[in-house]
Order: sequence, then structure tokens, then C-alpha cells
Amino acid sequence: MAQTLVAPAAGSDLTAAFRAAYEHRYTWAPGFPGYRGHCSWEQDDRRVEGAFTLGADLKAHVEGMEDPEVHKAMASQLWEVAIHRVRRPFAQTHGENTFTAGDTDAVGTEVIVGGKNAGDRYRIKDNVVTMVHRHIHGTVVTIFTTSVTETGEGYLSHTYSSRYSDPATGAPRGGESHFEDTFVPLTDGGPWVLGERRIITSGPDGDASTQVFRFEDLQPLESDQA
Repeated sequence: MAQTLVAPAAGSDLTAAFRAAYEHRYTWAPGFPGYRGHCSWEQDDRRVEGAFTLGADLKAHVEGMEDPEVHKAMASQLWEVAIHRVRRPFAQTHGENTFTAGDTDAVGTEVIVGGKNAGDRYRIKDNVVTMVHRHIHGTVVTIFTTSVTETGEGYLSHTYSSRYSDPATGAPRGGESHFEDTFVPLTDGGPWVLGERRIITSGPDGDASTQVFRFEDLQPLESDQA
């Protein structure tokens, strides 16, 4: 007989449940040495190829991409991936926050943040953070995760969307982007790194553009190279 899951009561303390979802995210173990490989960027009929190194310091170095915009975009994607793989204790990141249950819908149970980051909100479902609504540098970013990759050591977002909006009015800032990330183990059993990222961005007039970032021939760095 299927078990009926009871939604947490609105106003109840969700710290334990949110912490469990936070700690279920996949992160790199301390001492991650970094890695290198070939990279490419595609949009419409354009393709640009190069090589990259991501050091233990999580700084990306991209070579062979002469177009400054493409070079910047590639380095940005590598940094974006790396910064989300950093393992930080829950108390370090959220020790000054409180977490209270809001409503529950198909996306998950709303987590209302109080304390230092009051105004932020999340949703959690099946031990996954399915929605992020955060105030960052004067802008609100809202991310919905629709599917994940389970690594056996935590989950990685596979398909998700993001949009930016004005914190005062809620008016959109730019179009909405839809992501599809494919992760691969760098060696047998991991660590897991990004193999491909596909981004479809919708413009304000309804048009859309697709960018594809690929990372291939991946090799871990030796500790003395990191």
C-alpha cells in the first residue's frame, strides 16, 4: 500500500529537512586537485574550440578561444560549475538563518528564510532543493530544478530554469534561461564534472537562442599541478 506523505504544517520548523536537502547536494571532496581538457562552444552555425584548466583554487584558465566574448562565457561556465561544488558546512552557510514551512505544491514545500537572509525562499521535495529564490547583488534570481542526476554521493541538477527580476517590483530583468547539464565521472567512481551544458535563452520578444558548452578529453590534474 502506497504511503501518503503529509505536508509539513505551515509555520513549523523546517531546519532539519532543509539541512538534509542541502547536504544531499553533490560537492567535491576536500583536496580536489582540479582537471583539464578540451572545450567547445556552439551557437547556430558557429563553433569555437579551445582547451582549459580548472585548478584546485577553482580558477579557470581557457586557451585557444580568440573571441573575447566566447572566452569569457566559457570561463564563466567553468567558474559557475566549480563554485557550486565547493563543500561548505551547513552551519557556515546558513547558521544565521531560520527556516519555516510555508505552503506545499507540486514543486515542493516552501521554505521561508528568516534571519540574515530574510526574504529568500526555497522549495524542497524528496530531499532535493527544487526551487531557489534569492536576493543577490540587488537582483532576485529564481531557479526551478525539474530533474536531477543522482551520483550515489549526492545529486546534481540536470534540467532547470533561471530568471532574474527586480526585487521591488518583481519585473523581469532579461529573458528566462533553460539549462540541461550532463555530468560525467572524471575517473571511475568520480569526482563528477560537467561534460555538456545546453542553454536556451528566451528574449523579451519571444525569440530564443541556444548555446552549447562541451568539455571533453578530461583528465585530473596531479597534485603538484593544482
